[in-house]
Amino acid sequence: MHDILSKKKGIIFDMDNTLLQSRINFPGMKKAVFDLLVQHQLMDPELDYTKHSASQLIDFGRHSGRITHEIEASVWDTIVAYETEGMHGAALEDGAAEVLNALKSHYTLVILTNNARSAAIKALNETAIIHSFDQIAGREQMTMLKPSPSGIHFILEQYPDISAEQWVMVGDSWIDGKAAQDGGVSFIAYQGDQQEMEGHGVTPVAYIGHLRELLSPGILK
Repeated sequence: MHDILSKKKGIIFDMDNTLLQSRINFPGMKKAVFDLLVQHQLMDPELDYTKHSASQLIDFGRHSGRITHEIEASVWDTIVAYETEGMHGAALEDGAAEVLNALKSHYTLVILTNNARSAAIKALNETAIIHSFDQIAGREQMTMLKPSPSGIHFILEQYPDISAEQWVMVGDSWIDGKAAQDGGVSFIAYQGDQQEMEGHGVTPVAYIGHLRELLSPGILK
């Protein structure tokens, strides 16, 4: 990983479980979304929902052609409730403030999260790291949530002077890696599950166990 960042100009960070120690109950959230969609007969009750993200489950419901505005609003209300509860009092990942402080004068730093932008801003303010970022992109900035590359495309459009090859994304989940790869951006897996990554066709340029590894000798040259 020695030279991964040496030619980069921008770094896209996932937020939950990458910079913030999120307590969002993602398995519970997915189960709640799945149950709602099954309840309204928009999804096969035999589907193994654990293999999909909440956003993918919503897309499945949309593709049924029978989802209504009211049902989708109810699904999003459920997601927001889980996000609000899980992000309350969130703490920083070890080394996050130190690493961001070292990187911000050398790179354009951006947040890309599937959470609502307002919730992300609140959490980043509460943890006092919001000043490190040039842009915060939430789900309102995407046409489809990660693992779709929509958010990556949005960020690239905001910075026409930085090519896709000059960006790298750092995230903990395969959905981050898939979004990055499909958007033409390299991906560093932070505490990522290699088997899960490979199972979803994600090939990170590196796996790191601590954020301080982004400051390894030679990387910032």
